[in-house]
Amino acid sequence: MTDVAFKDQMNEAGELLTADGVPLKQKLAITTRRARMRALLLTAPLIIFLVVSFVIPIGQMLFRSVYNAAGSNVLPNFAVSIQDWDEQGLPTEQMFEDFVKDMQLARKNRITGKTVGNLATRVNYEIPGTRSLFTKSSRKLSKVTEGPYKEALIKIDKKWNDPGLWIALKRVTKDITPYFYLAALDYKYDEKGDIVAADELYQIYVSNFWKTLRLSATITFITILLAYPVSYLLSTLPLRTSNMLMILVLLPFWTSLLVRTTAWIAILQTEGMANDILVFIGIIGDDNRVQMIYNQTGTIIAMVHILLPFMILPLFSVMKTIPPSYMRAARSMGATPFTAFRRIYLPQTLPGLAAGTLLVFILAIGFYITPALVGGEDGLLISNLIAYHIQKSLNWSLGAALGTILLIIVLVLYWLYNKLVGIDKLSFG
Repeated sequence: MTDVAFKDQMNEAGELLTADGVPLKQKLAITTRRARMRALLLTAPLIIFLVVSFVIPIGQMLFRSVYNAAGSNVLPNFAVSIQDWDEQGLPTEQMFEDFVKDMQLARKNRITGKTVGNLATRVNYEIPGTRSLFTKSSRKLSKVTEGPYKEALIKIDKKWNDPGLWIALKRVTKDITPYFYLAALDYKYDEKGDIVAADELYQIYVSNFWKTLRLSATITFITILLAYPVSYLLSTLPLRTSNMLMILVLLPFWTSLLVRTTAWIAILQTEGMANDILVFIGIIGDDNRVQMIYNQTGTIIAMVHILLPFMILPLFSVMKTIPPSYMRAARSMGATPFTAFRRIYLPQTLPGLAAGTLLVFILAIGFYITPALVGGEDGLLISNLIAYHIQKSLNWSLGAALGTILLIIVLVLYWLYNKLVGIDKLSFG
């Protein structure tokens, strides 16, 4: 009877059927597909948010760092013909004609991105001081109606007789260029088109990258020194007391970042509270106050205060789970307090320490508001230079190149951190 009932649930192909007569294998596939669709719909808002707020901006930054069409937009015909030039002597008369006619058309043009000013700004990045040459020549070229165009252009300004300027124009009229990455690494093109180190006056970016890494590491180290004993105290105190003290740790999160940073300006300035206390104690004289603001000292102090909770919380979450009996057992077996701490307690706190270190360092390396307000010229980080090029100089391509290099540095450090510590060992509580 059982065999007969079982056969009744199978089709002619020998496949098991469900109660509604659908093959079991097909039914399972439909159910699995529906479950996947429901899961996709549930995660769709998060995926859309990540794409819009992270993937697309990162992609635009990468694209902008190598793409700049200012030259080809203003000089479309010249951009095509100049690519056939062998860079020996001066370009041909036909290339000069294309240049002059494109310049005349650009002067009449009022479309954003296709004016002589945009071209002059782009060339000025590579050859400082040439902006006035283009604006002056553009005005005078409006009167040139026929050739020879080479003689007419050189008559306006003898700088047009310089082959190095035309070599630069050949590079500028290419939409895809590595120039901005070279500039971000303190390199440039010389008159012959070779890559050389930038003038010492303009070598500011590599040193700023190193300063950013150094200050971020310093801030991370100081937060570890301050957060470890605080976290230990919070984890060992009675629950009611530790909860009250935790409110003090979390209190800065309830205050605006701008307010906290401004408060440090008032505290650290030469006539501020910190110097007044030092003068009152007698450590320094009233006429010998310490400059603690608008330098690296101010940046470190303010950023340590702001980032300290991000180190305390991961450490506290791990320390809270460590039974006090472990240390007492080690002491009872003859270990000194330091040995018990080093071999029993410290290894168990490493997941929280690693998480806090990674969190604080990544936040510090990209900090912007605090260094801008309290850092002065000496305490600015690379993020401030990126913001300067995006907001003030409007050199978006250089700002994008700097941002991309910073992103690569963070990814490399993250990879090294994973190799040395292991991301799987992190604990955020």
